Amino acid sequence: MYSNLRRSLIRKITKPSTAKCDLDKYTLFLLAEQKYSGCNRLSEILGDVSHDSINRFLVRENYSPFDLFEEVKDHINLRDGTLSNDDTVIEKPYSNPALSEFIGYYWSGKEHRIIKGINLISLYYTDTNGTSLPINYRIYNKKDNKTKNDYFREMVDEVMEWGLKPSYVTGDSWYSSKENLKFLRNKKLSFCMGIAKNRQVSVTPGKYISVSNLIIPDDGLLVYLKEFGQVKVFRKKFKNETERYYIVFVSNLEEIKELNRLDFVDLHSTHWGIECYHRAIKQLCGIKRFLVRTSEAILTHFFCSIRAFTKLELMRTAQIIQTWYEPQRNLYTQVARDFILDNLYPTIKFKTSF
Repeated sequence: MYSNLRRSLIRKITKPSTAKCDLDKYTLFLLAEQKYSGCNRLSEILGDVSHDSINRFLVRENYSPFDLFEEVKDHINLRDGTLSNDDTVIEKPYSNPALSEFIGYYWSGKEHRIIKGINLISLYYTDTNGTSLPINYRIYNKKDNKTKNDYFREMVDEVMEWGLKPSYVTGDSWYSSKENLKFLRNKKLSFCMGIAKNRQVSVTPGKYISVSNLIIPDDGLLVYLKEFGQVKVFRKKFKNETERYYIVFVSNLEEIKELNRLDFVDLHSTHWGIECYHRAIKQLCGIKRFLVRTSEAILTHFFCSIRAFTKLELMRTAQIIQTWYEPQRNLYTQVARDFILDNLYPTIKFKTSF
């Protein structure tokens, strides 16, 4: 789908555009419309733009993850932040997988079952000032013959070539394979990753046990992870869930020894931001609400939805809004007030006493 280290493919405008639907209009539509979707709905809102014009916009554009990075890079500190990786399923329960190369069946951590939809893999960066933005992504496509781990390594390679220099990488147990961990170490990146409870570790040289059988103090335990090396393992309990295990790696052994519970909690809390981001693009940025089938149109829609989230986060960091949810909540306040107070439909009579 994307060539390795692909450069920007946004259309170069050589003369004034006559297109009535453009990137900004469609992005703002996704932020403004809370319920309905599709080209017809935006056409109805704009009034003088046909649904065909909107569909042509979705099909003709060729935005890439690098275009997203170019838009956000001036708003973040590219050094010493935390790079988080995770994936989510954009539910499309009524879509036919035979009609779109992106629709498939994927495991949902939220639903705890396999569901139908589109698998989005994201890199989400939190800088030292607390600004958090998506900076790279992939839509899983079986035609690429790649795994989610392949996409992960490819995306990390890309953002580092683009100029990002994170201190830590975080991810869940899906992305903590031996190959991924060695890849991060070779990139000279520290990391905090979830691991499966049956991963083999050693406290005593040559004797391996499952990490779930360890007695782990609050400040973590220095162990040797089989076929990798020394890491510090932490345990965290979740409400109504079993225990989960995490490893933290820093290339300097003395620094690993000094890592404590507060350091781990800070890394884990930062990683939670990508979970909030995935929830926000579903609830606030219309990523699920599209009625197109072609790959080009779906890619454009996803780019605009992710871009819409960056607008919310940049407004939040600039203190224009306090939360991501504020714009949609306030957008219809006056409309609802007018409807209630101005009696827009006076022919409707309600019984006021019983």
